[in-house]
Amino acid sequence: MVRPRVSAGGGMAALRYSLKKAREAGGFLKLWKRLRSKNACKTCALGMGGQKGGMVNEKGHFPEVCKKSIQAQAGDMQAPISEDYFRRTPITAMARLDSHGFEHLGRLAFPIVAEPGATHFRRASWEEAYAKTAEALKAAPPHEAFFYASGRASNEAAFLWQLVARAYGSPNVHNCSFYCHQASGVALNEVYGSGTASIVLEDLDRADLAFVIGANPASNHPRLMTKLVQLRRRGGVVIVVNPLKELGLVRFRVPSDVRSMLFGSTISDLYLQPRVGSDIALLKALLKGVLERNALDQRFLEERTSGWDAVRADVEATRWETLLEACGLARAEVDRCVELLCRAKAGIGLWAMGLTHHQHGVDNVLALANLWLARGWLGVEGAGLLPIRGHSNVQGVGSVGVAPTVKAAFAKRLEELYQITVPSEPGQDTFASMVAAQAGKIRVALCLGGNLYASNPDLKWAREALQKVPFSFSLTTKLNEGHVHGRGQTAFVVPVLARDEEAQPTTQESMFNYVRLSDGGKPAVAGEMRSEVEIVAELASRVLPKGRFDWQRLKSHTALREEIAKVVPGYEAIATIERTKAEFQIPGRTMHGKEFATKDGKAHFAVTPVPDTSLAPDEFRMMTLRSEGQFNTVVYDVEDLYRGNDRRDVVMMCAADAERLGLREGQRVLVASELAAMQVSVALVDIAPRSLAMYYPEANAIVPGALDARSKTPAFKNIRVKLRPVGAAR
Repeated sequence: MVRPRVSAGGGMAALRYSLKKAREAGGFLKLWKRLRSKNACKTCALGMGGQKGGMVNEKGHFPEVCKKSIQAQAGDMQAPISEDYFRRTPITAMARLDSHGFEHLGRLAFPIVAEPGATHFRRASWEEAYAKTAEALKAAPPHEAFFYASGRASNEAAFLWQLVARAYGSPNVHNCSFYCHQASGVALNEVYGSGTASIVLEDLDRADLAFVIGANPASNHPRLMTKLVQLRRRGGVVIVVNPLKELGLVRFRVPSDVRSMLFGSTISDLYLQPRVGSDIALLKALLKGVLERNALDQRFLEERTSGWDAVRADVEATRWETLLEACGLARAEVDRCVELLCRAKAGIGLWAMGLTHHQHGVDNVLALANLWLARGWLGVEGAGLLPIRGHSNVQGVGSVGVAPTVKAAFAKRLEELYQITVPSEPGQDTFASMVAAQAGKIRVALCLGGNLYASNPDLKWAREALQKVPFSFSLTTKLNEGHVHGRGQTAFVVPVLARDEEAQPTTQESMFNYVRLSDGGKPAVAGEMRSEVEIVAELASRVLPKGRFDWQRLKSHTALREEIAKVVPGYEAIATIERTKAEFQIPGRTMHGKEFATKDGKAHFAVTPVPDTSLAPDEFRMMTLRSEGQFNTVVYDVEDLYRGNDRRDVVMMCAADAERLGLREGQRVLVASELAAMQVSVALVDIAPRSLAMYYPEANAIVPGALDARSKTPAFKNIRVKLRPVGAAR
């Protein structure tokens, strides 16, 4: 088994890496100034930055920074890609680059285009990009266009994006959350009427238990580790549930905490490793244990919930043997977890795509919510549910209307204010637009950031689908695989300013429903980059009927915030945020009262059937995951420092399974799903038996397009596969 070069997450390795990235970005002082600017973090939605200053969290604590912030900032400070690169590099050569290769090409500094039959991208003018895109939109029926947005867009750009799409007549407005936390939103709306976190940041300081399931914040949200260290330091308990034993969730050194940095911090009091895909079985076992110990909040159940009787009957009717066999854990491990849950007074449940990336992703979240409701951990301080969001404004993008359907009141306000007709039929979700593209039913694809291609399952299918689209228009800071593999037959890619380069302030929403103000600044590099709002408004002025909108006014971020305040419930305070600098908590979402935002004012239980977790003797369940040197589809570093892998074409498996199959570390094997097979190397790690892990997005090539029926989220983390040595007979 290959051992990582470090014995804990964070620590000196993180500091040395930060200094290295500072040199790459032009020096420590240059990077420091950008990190300290009053702009929201470019990476996760935890909420760093804003009017309290860079490297400061929502409550004013300093310093708050992590490797992900530094990686993103340094990436945007790279030198521009030269025009000569596009002249001498054919598209076929660019197609051989992986995510790491694209990330290190540098900033895109001028518009480029690839036309039908072209062997190279060429430089284009802004006028050509606008004119050709407007021509394509005018020629296409609105229902044959889709408008996709990444979670890195600002609220101002995202609101304008969906407004333009709906004024144009397309209902196909969606964002990257359909491939990450959409299952969370669907489930939480069912439970308590809000698709977001039930807590605020301060609740993490009041809890005495954190239950981290299906998430790896040590790699993906490192600033959250500070809260976990502080929770344990004040006598609380951290339970981690993950099939893979993650180094950073066992031990971590918080660089901003002297004590933790010098001596290291134990993170998990209990670490459970269920088999991939067995979360519902485990969560029902925990609820069964809580029920048998009579550790229920009976008053809460009677006064503030509905549906408990059905869930109780279902849990009581399910045998312990069934649940334990499904999740692969011993009764003693489950009992220890139940003991900790029953002892705690206020617990917070935290999760990420380990719960949502399943065909039963919504049920996974509902099963966790059932456990929390049974303990009475909702609507009180220091307790609740927290989906750990990825992109720093993915929640805000959805709040301001980038979704296939919007609530009736939202649609009515759009129609009243702008004299448009909001399409009444549901629009396509992200995967549905991909299906339509593959069927030749999409003529124009517009992408506000992101890497839609690499975010999909079945990459061969995704490439074919997107390349069938006659015209694509993408806004981005840097190139990625999607701009080559996922380009339309005519493909324009135009450069945008990062949020800390905008001439006008922008706003973002954290995963705690807190709206931040980013001041903007000056571009890190020279080029023809433009504001996202300017680009969208200019394009719309050429497509939509004259006189309906004042496009000069709607290029103003201040004016857009005034419009958002009129349309988006809870966002009224955004109208004056630039003047007052008063960042705010969105009312009506977080739960600290007696009633919930459901029709009956109660929190709802839901029965969650245990999925079939059986396997044939030669089968495994494989999950995809990110590396420590990665954020979403962006790979900053090939080495996975915390898992000891120095390459990405690996399959991680436990030593017992490798021995059973006669495999050794580094041996080349074929991993075959029902869709396709990949040749990779064996990497031995501490993972649950009959469970495998491979890196996303590369492993998406063998991930079938199976969806959760309610959220339309692909099942990236529960793939039935078989292994065989390269060269072995079938």
